[in-house]
Amino acid sequence: MDQLPFRKPGRFYRGNLHTHSTVSDGELSPEDVVTAYRAQGYDFLALTDHFLPQYHFQITDTRPFRSAQFTTLLGAELHAPQTSAGRLWHIVAVGLPLDFEPTAPDETGPTLAARAAAAGAFVGIAHPAWYTLTLDDGLSLDAAHAVEVFNATAAWDNDRGDSWHFSDMLLANGKRLLAYAADDAHFSIRPDTFVAWVQVRAGELSPEALLDALKSGAFYSSQGPQIDDVDIDDRRVAVRCSPARAVFVSGPDERSQRQLGQAITVCELPIPWIHEVPYIRVTVVDDAGRKAWTNPIWLG
Repeated sequence: MDQLPFRKPGRFYRGNLHTHSTVSDGELSPEDVVTAYRAQGYDFLALTDHFLPQYHFQITDTRPFRSAQFTTLLGAELHAPQTSAGRLWHIVAVGLPLDFEPTAPDETGPTLAARAAAAGAFVGIAHPAWYTLTLDDGLSLDAAHAVEVFNATAAWDNDRGDSWHFSDMLLANGKRLLAYAADDAHFSIRPDTFVAWVQVRAGELSPEALLDALKSGAFYSSQGPQIDDVDIDDRRVAVRCSPARAVFVSGPDERSQRQLGQAITVCELPIPWIHEVPYIRVTVVDDAGRKAWTNPIWLG
């Protein structure tokens, strides 16, 4: 299926899409953050400092830290009043221009997200479970490309790191959204670094190629496991992966198929209900309980 990234030209590049530095509320300078991720074997990073008046509405310029082996995407975590709970919106925008205009006093979350998308950004609904974003709020974000389905900081901040349920509810309401995992790293005392990332399939390690691949869904997300291939036909799903103790194929409701075992690297799961659902997704779980997820795979 042309949605799947595994057989597209190019290779996978590992990156984090949600990160903070001393430009906003992070503990390390932009240069030190980039250095830390590069040292951990990442290929790219998006520094998404909070785009707020107290931080001078600044897009952190990481272009000086690019090289032939490592690149950066310009971005920010955008905020506007107000969600239905009266809180500030949290919207990750990766691929913003440095001259992106400050948030207007009367700008809403949906209009801010639309302005970011119009400026060329990949727009993510950041950690919705962390601040209990409502389904109606999510449905109002017409410009969003994806849901942040796992956030490492939220997992240790208030035990709300997983937002797959929120994503599935949006999908059930007709939203064709992608799904990504991220650290939301601040380099604080909590383990919020090098925990979750995206593997983006692109023809080259350039900001333009990575951004195009993100928008097209040519990526999967991981906390450690590797997904090598997913093959789908009208009766089954076949998965190749790094050694796993479980492989799941989940539908939009309770229907699923799974294989449990030790060191699973190849499995073929019959999906008798594949013609009855609009999408499926694949989850791989390793012995440490770490997961990798495909994007929702639309069947029609």
